[in-house]
Amino acid sequence: MKKIIAVLVVGLMFSAGCSGEKKDLEQKGKNSAGLTKEKLPVTSEVGKAAKLEEPLVTFVELGSVNCVPCKMMQPVMKEIEETYKSKVKVVFYDVWTPAGRPFGEKYGINLIPTQVFLDKAGKEFFRHEGYFPKEDIEALLKKQGIDK
Repeated sequence: MKKIIAVLVVGLMFSAGCSGEKKDLEQKGKNSAGLTKEKLPVTSEVGKAAKLEEPLVTFVELGSVNCVPCKMMQPVMKEIEETYKSKVKVVFYDVWTPAGRPFGEKYGINLIPTQVFLDKAGKEFFRHEGYFPKEDIEALLKKQGIDK
């Protein structure tokens, strides 16, 4: 009986803590890792409920806001995000911060910036280290069958 009560109490604390944190972070425009909240594109059709579109590719940029090549990647990431909208999701992790460091470890990076490209299933299909020009990223996306 004590175990059941303990499980219920922990469950209530967890759900209350998560929802409160989520609301607080949403008001600040941040996700649970403290990063800027990602925008999820929504489409709606007349007479049908709105549905979320899943990106075909996730472009993960692992770098820092303080390194020169990483700073050079910022406008490239923005252009890719704007050009490919719901087809390509762009995610940036500053691996020199406590919130971003675990992602550097997760992706096993050796240097920054590193770009990791994931397919719709979340499987890595390409990786690049250093500055990656927009034209080269677009050529890679085109090889994956993704047009503007």
